[in-house]
Amino acid sequence: MLFFTEMWERYSFYSMMAILSLYMNEALHFDIAHVGRVYGLYTAGVYFLPLAGGLLADRLLGFNRAIIIGGVLMMLGHLVLGVELMPFFYSGLVLLACGSGLLKPNVSTIVGNLYRSRPELRDQGFNIFYVGINLGAFVSPLTVSWLRSHYGWSVAFMSAAVAMLFSLVTFIGFNRYVAEAATKVPKTSTEARTIRPAEARSRVITLLAVFAISTAFWLAFYQIFYTFTFWARDNTATTVAPERFQVFEPLGVIVLSPALVAIWMWLQRRAAEPSTPVKMLLGVLLCAGAFGTLAYAGSIGGDTGRVSPLWLIAANIIIALGEIALSPMGLSLVNSIAPPRSRGLLMGGWFVSLAVGGYLSGYIGAYWDRMPHSRFFAMVAAILVGTAVPLSMMAPQIKRTIRRAEAEERVAAQ
Repeated sequence: MLFFTEMWERYSFYSMMAILSLYMNEALHFDIAHVGRVYGLYTAGVYFLPLAGGLLADRLLGFNRAIIIGGVLMMLGHLVLGVELMPFFYSGLVLLACGSGLLKPNVSTIVGNLYRSRPELRDQGFNIFYVGINLGAFVSPLTVSWLRSHYGWSVAFMSAAVAMLFSLVTFIGFNRYVAEAATKVPKTSTEARTIRPAEARSRVITLLAVFAISTAFWLAFYQIFYTFTFWARDNTATTVAPERFQVFEPLGVIVLSPALVAIWMWLQRRAAEPSTPVKMLLGVLLCAGAFGTLAYAGSIGGDTGRVSPLWLIAANIIIALGEIALSPMGLSLVNSIAPPRSRGLLMGGWFVSLAVGGYLSGYIGAYWDRMPHSRFFAMVAAILVGTAVPLSMMAPQIKRTIRRAEAEERVAAQ
């Protein structure tokens, strides 16, 4: 149920993201720098507001009501965007950001709560959940591109509202299957009482450090919807609509996730599975490799020449591998070590790292037409490599924290 709830929500989100940069540039006539500013602020809002959404769920609304209210706001936001007037454009973005803030962290928290008694399976559970996210992300650019070409911008945006309606119907109709996991605090509240204040502070500090490091990954990742789109339009030897190249990253996640989960489980049976922070480190380095690949491709064609689209496809698939290694593990890490009474809030904190990364992606992307494209890609790769250093140094400490948290969770679930 949660798989399909999130699949439809992500379909609506990525439908809009697929055409947002092009809509601002071609329909609203924003220049590239202004596109970057609006894109960065919107992405930051979408992923910063989950901090407030998680806190509201923890303290006031509960997970179920927060998700339903958020879904309704997102549906309204897409409908408002369908009115092709400037005031409606900004109002729609605000509604979408507020709705996402309520929905996104609380669905993820419920997923993690399903594994209270079997925390060792949480990584695999989030990997399966993540396939749903990327199934929506894969289908949406193809659908919305076709709708835009045949029926215009309004119909493309409104199709995302229909997807949000499907998401709400799925969540409300099948909510009884996750009723226990949707409780704000575990009924076995011994877990909350046994965490010492010093231990709780240590866990929160560890998570804040991970959030800061993961920001660099998202700074790079969100170039898929910004500079990659313009590079596909202007620098690849193809007539394919540029937004359609966005399907290869989520397609890579869908196809490669089962294989990677199988590898992790095979290694787990042999007591050789990499720890969660090591998997996240691998994700950062893979993303750096993708941008290194594009830096080389950019040096071949220059800023005015056109190169094979296979370079962009390959980079998207490498980023997909990096995302599989990092993002589900980040969600799992938060749910593993966050103090139980603050899980919604700290899950929102994870999304703040996406917010900062999204904002910085727009800020960095504004330099796209101010420097050679090959240098731009190399700069992003260097940022990622630099981020990998502190993460590798923190890995042993994070691993010890996870072990303590999982041991306490097993005791509390008994």
